[in-house]
Amino acid sequence: MKRFRRSLRPRHRHRPRPRLVAESVALLCAAVVAFPLYWMVLSAFKPEGEVLSEDARPWTAHPTLDAFRRVFGQQDFGRYLANSLLVAVVVVVASALIAFLAAVAVTRFRFRFRTTLLVMFLVAQMVPVEALAIPLFFLMRDLGDVTGLPGVGLNTLGSLILPHLAFSLPFAIWMLRGFVRAVPETLEEAAYLDGASRARFLWRILFPLVFPGLVATSVFSFISTWNDFLLAKSFIISATENSTLPMALLVFFKDEGNDWGGIMAASTVMTIPVLVFFVLVQRGLVSGLGGAVKD
Repeated sequence: MKRFRRSLRPRHRHRPRPRLVAESVALLCAAVVAFPLYWMVLSAFKPEGEVLSEDARPWTAHPTLDAFRRVFGQQDFGRYLANSLLVAVVVVVASALIAFLAAVAVTRFRFRFRTTLLVMFLVAQMVPVEALAIPLFFLMRDLGDVTGLPGVGLNTLGSLILPHLAFSLPFAIWMLRGFVRAVPETLEEAAYLDGASRARFLWRILFPLVFPGLVATSVFSFISTWNDFLLAKSFIISATENSTLPMALLVFFKDEGNDWGGIMAASTVMTIPVLVFFVLVQRGLVSGLGGAVKD
């Protein structure tokens, strides 16, 4: 009877010490990573006197929207935001579709130099963007002169879309290759036996299965395109109406003194679309990274 009563007593399960240490380290890392973001948002709401004060405090008793008024009162700020959204959306959608088809090709088909092509995808990721800025400048200039097509060449949004698309594709193809390979070939054979064409199998069966991988690669494409400053500064020379949002930050850097409140407010506005994009693709991103690790 005593043993029975003892068994009915609630047992307090203590978390193992290694797990507690791991959670503490994770919280500490999250705080360190989030602190610059917190300071940016805080500085955007601080009055100008507190921003320039030598006595920096991690709070403000007098929040204000003056910095945001200066940002949205800037000429063509909305146009810069629309240009950044257009370039990022086009790069994300185009890279996802092209990478999906290319991953299917290098995974399902046997052709000459396939291994060499895959190695070239890895080599392309090793070259920094800074080393290719000057060659790409001359390439975009000559491409606009040779083709004569509207939207192609310097001072156009096409000069930003094409390079970012080229930089996003190697990583996307290599990552999606693992997702496509994880789909058994017996499923494809069963679809063909049921009368499905190759196109129907690609878009109705295979595409939904590798969609988490597409989400994971889309995050990389979106962030690299949205935060680009080097190519936008190099290719958009005189047509300021085609500038993107990072270029709008230059207005707040002045010879007589930088407007740090405006810089932080503009940076906060730039961060909002990225956070919204992460929230929208959060589930697909987690499953996509999990599938990539499993593969």
